[in-house]
Amino acid sequence: MSCVRDLLRDSPLPRLEMQMLLQQVLGVSRAWLVAHDTDPLPEDAVANIQALMARRQAGEPMAYILGTREFMGHDFQVTPAVLIPRPDTEVLVETALDILQGKSVAQPRVLDLGTGSGAIAISVALAYPRASVTATDSSPQALQVAHANAKQLGAAVQFFEGDWYQALPAETSPFDLIVSNPPYIRADDTHLAQGDLRFEPRSALTDDANGLQALVRIVEGALAWLAEGGALWLEHGWDQGADVRQLLAQAGFQRVESRRDLAGIERISGGYL
Repeated sequence: MSCVRDLLRDSPLPRLEMQMLLQQVLGVSRAWLVAHDTDPLPEDAVANIQALMARRQAGEPMAYILGTREFMGHDFQVTPAVLIPRPDTEVLVETALDILQGKSVAQPRVLDLGTGSGAIAISVALAYPRASVTATDSSPQALQVAHANAKQLGAAVQFFEGDWYQALPAETSPFDLIVSNPPYIRADDTHLAQGDLRFEPRSALTDDANGLQALVRIVEGALAWLAEGGALWLEHGWDQGADVRQLLAQAGFQRVESRRDLAGIERISGGYL
């Protein structure tokens, strides 16, 4: 009969990933795995672990196998209907919070376009409870995940289904801040066929064109939905900073700038009315 030590020894997966799979199936802590590494494991548990190992060996992201991913200190549910939240995107949330801290409005209004799992909108709502946060997505499956995350984490976020700004009710008041992590990968980018991206929703990754189509639509539509002095900040590709800054400037935004992620790459760009 197999035990934790045997499975860790014989697994082709990295030790940390294997430990995570064991914790998932057995419902135990890392400390329990160490203290009970020679305890015999039930056959059904071993079978479940081996099934998860096979999925991981086939390249499926750990986040989808485990069903969660940490972002901004919170555990978010994730499914193949949504992008996996990444540390790079935290710079967008941190920038949003910096802007909100500088607002004199009692209840600043925030809009997150293409919310996916809700990671951005929910993180803002949790960190800045005074804000009134709205989020949209065109995918009903993604919104189910976002709703579940908001409920589980206790975040007050209003969700609407639809394509970018079209999802918003006509009577919606202007926003003080709009943020988005839209699909920005070029259709011919080879990374779409590599790693985790192979398993993530294509419509959330690429516009099936030059990678700028969604960014153009969001920038052009923002003027009708931003309050005076409002800000727009967008995540984009590693080589798109100059293009996005140009889009913002051409649309009439002031104080246009880009900010870098932890790897030193221009990750987000924004401007102010």
